[in-house]
Amino acid sequence: MDDTVTVRRNITVLTAAQALGGSSAPIVMSLGGLVGQQLADNPAWVTLPVSLFGLGLAIGTLPAAFVMRAWGRRGGYLFGALFGLAAGLIAAFGIFVSSFLLFCVGCFTAGLYGSYVQSYRFAAADAAEGALKARAISWVMVGGLIAAVIGPQLVIWTRDSFPGTPYVGSFLSQALLPLIALPILLMLRTPRQTQAEAVADSGRTVLQLLAMPRYLLAVAAGVVSYGVMAFVMTAAPVAMVNHGHSVDNAALGIQWHLLAMFGPSFFTGRLMVRYGKERVTAVGMVLLAASGVVALGGLGLSHFWGSLALLGIGWNFSFIGATAVVTDCHTPAERSKAQGMNDFFVFAATAAVSFLAGSILHSSGWQAVNWMIFPALALILVPLLWQTARKPVRLGPG
Repeated sequence: MDDTVTVRRNITVLTAAQALGGSSAPIVMSLGGLVGQQLADNPAWVTLPVSLFGLGLAIGTLPAAFVMRAWGRRGGYLFGALFGLAAGLIAAFGIFVSSFLLFCVGCFTAGLYGSYVQSYRFAAADAAEGALKARAISWVMVGGLIAAVIGPQLVIWTRDSFPGTPYVGSFLSQALLPLIALPILLMLRTPRQTQAEAVADSGRTVLQLLAMPRYLLAVAAGVVSYGVMAFVMTAAPVAMVNHGHSVDNAALGIQWHLLAMFGPSFFTGRLMVRYGKERVTAVGMVLLAASGVVALGGLGLSHFWGSLALLGIGWNFSFIGATAVVTDCHTPAERSKAQGMNDFFVFAATAAVSFLAGSILHSSGWQAVNWMIFPALALILVPLLWQTARKPVRLGPG
């Protein structure tokens, strides 16, 4: 089969798998804090389940990279789907027996599943060349647009399906999604790493990669863009309910946020080809700051939804841009360590800030959460702008 045809086939498969696998995250993000509020003894722990989801993502990235290196992308993804099945079942059972600990274990396991799903974007770019590489990442992220509808709608449709135990049905539906993804992932066609490539993987060490300014800035941009998004988004559903908005409106707020996260993916790749990856990343950082400005403007539904929408668009530009820069900074033999280390830093930071969000929301309020994002964004935006000023804009067609 022609390489380009294989790449395009894999993009289609991974987009569909992203739509299903990516639906797990909004279920945890929409309901994790609310279930925590229902089960946790300490109000400061209400966002711990969402934090543990992020911790599972962080801890799972390096083992997932090892599994995929040993078994190939397809074998690794099929194995990862088993974590998704277990996650939904454990979380649902935890709610059913009113065990905060079991529910947290389920959310952590969902994070382990997410560590495989997050690498779909890299798998799409593995064999792509030139402009197709940036577009491959962008198109797989379009699957998240479908997930942005599936996840929150499952919350709304199933959260009361078990009378007397709200949210059990939502997590049972979460367990069903990876089962549906299994036959789709079986259609993936990516080669297993050869023994020669495994030996060659002794190339640059992680420290040598981090000493490369462009790679280091890309990783830092990914950490800040995902961290800021998770920090605000984790607190948002709890803040909305605490300020008099309904659970359904909180779930719809997350849905609008997720639609904004993945909707721009239809053209983010073209923007990166035309204007450069760093410029698109910098614009994303500015939009993330704008979301904080809107959130600080009031506590109405329009303020929450508007802030979450801008947060999503800003994340799309900044995170996809940073991801595309990472793929430029390593050789094929260094792929596993460069991508795995990037995701480890991103999701370790995400886990930390999502837990911090609950504590700050409880102690200082929603406005304090939003004020805190500006220093982190400025820290990355300044070197990004300096780097983009040194590169010419491509004026030809994207």
